Amino acid sequence: MKPTNPVFTGIETTIFETMSRRAMANQAVNLGQGFPDVDGPQDIRQVAAEALMEGPNQYPPMLGLPELRQAVAAANKRFYDLDVDWTREVVVTSGATEALADTLMALVEPGDEVIMIEPLYDCYLPLVKRAGGIPVRLRVTPPKWELDIAALEKAFTENTKAILINNPMNPTAKVFSQEELSQIARLCRAHDVYAICDEVYEHLVFDGNLHRPLMTFEGMRERCVRIGSAGKTFSLTGWKVGYITGPAHLLDPIAKAHQYVTFTTPPNLQKAVAFGLAKNDTYYTGLAEDMAAKRDRMAAGLSRLGFEVLPCDATYFLTCGIAGLGLGEDDVAACERLVEEAGVATVPVSAFYGDNAPGGFIRFCFCKKDEVIDEALSRLEAYLSPSARSAAG
Repeated sequence: MKPTNPVFTGIETTIFETMSRRAMANQAVNLGQGFPDVDGPQDIRQVAAEALMEGPNQYPPMLGLPELRQAVAAANKRFYDLDVDWTREVVVTSGATEALADTLMALVEPGDEVIMIEPLYDCYLPLVKRAGGIPVRLRVTPPKWELDIAALEKAFTENTKAILINNPMNPTAKVFSQEELSQIARLCRAHDVYAICDEVYEHLVFDGNLHRPLMTFEGMRERCVRIGSAGKTFSLTGWKVGYITGPAHLLDPIAKAHQYVTFTTPPNLQKAVAFGLAKNDTYYTGLAEDMAAKRDRMAAGLSRLGFEVLPCDATYFLTCGIAGLGLGEDDVAACERLVEEAGVATVPVSAFYGDNAPGGFIRFCFCKKDEVIDEALSRLEAYLSPSARSAAG
């Protein structure tokens, strides 16, 4: 038999799916995969339901419904003072992952270098490779996740086509500083490099931190593509509605890639997301405050149990050090023990790195009901108690 494509043949199943399957097999509390366990706002869901019944349910415009593209442009102006032409500078996609795939296929040619900052969301590497790009990996590491500007500068070469940046960052919960973003922008301008910005957690930023899109920095409006997600903004991850904002000369080839990947996204969901983006500030501040409260609830419990809880400025995730807890030789072993013996599914942070990954850190997802968080903490406390460990040993 002739070989299939090596980028995807034999690739391991995503760590999120793997741990979710193990959670189900062990009847564990799933704090691995990043999705809320409650559905989003009822009024948004009601708009989707009514639009489904009223129709039409045929192909919407390939770029997206005008009302959603207008709403995305209005949100860019409202939150970031970005002037966006909705007719030429917004494309609606079936989720942010499709948006990333479209963008990489449209902008990257074989042999182009693409800078990525580890730890990486799992789709980045295979998508860059499938586009023919050469990954150039730069690291931030726990506990501070600081970007080494000197190393970043060395990563840019005459072959660099793009930098792919996730801000706020999964899984680190890092919000890039103004200085870090300024340096990235400076290097993009100096080397004539595109910036592909995965900003799906833009409205899940805590403690007075502010998200500032790289697109707002000097000289970046014409070389930056910004990707957002209704799934994260409205806790409706199963809807898979994303949107791309960028200059018309980049959105044109990206839209051409989109038309051959999914072509369109369900029209009723687009109508509902357009409604959601216009919700008042109370919704957006309440979303961040509610998630921060869940973070604090989980962080307090994990700290009490002996985990080293790292700072969390955004996203759905807490990273914790496991030194001294006796959970195994590395983070992978610790996650395996916790899902099988404690009944709590987590994710090893090393899964987001390449070779020689920093060890000893695992990730907990806190976008869950309070009772689910409490149940997970209760199970961990029972498992980590001296009597339980003595019996298990």
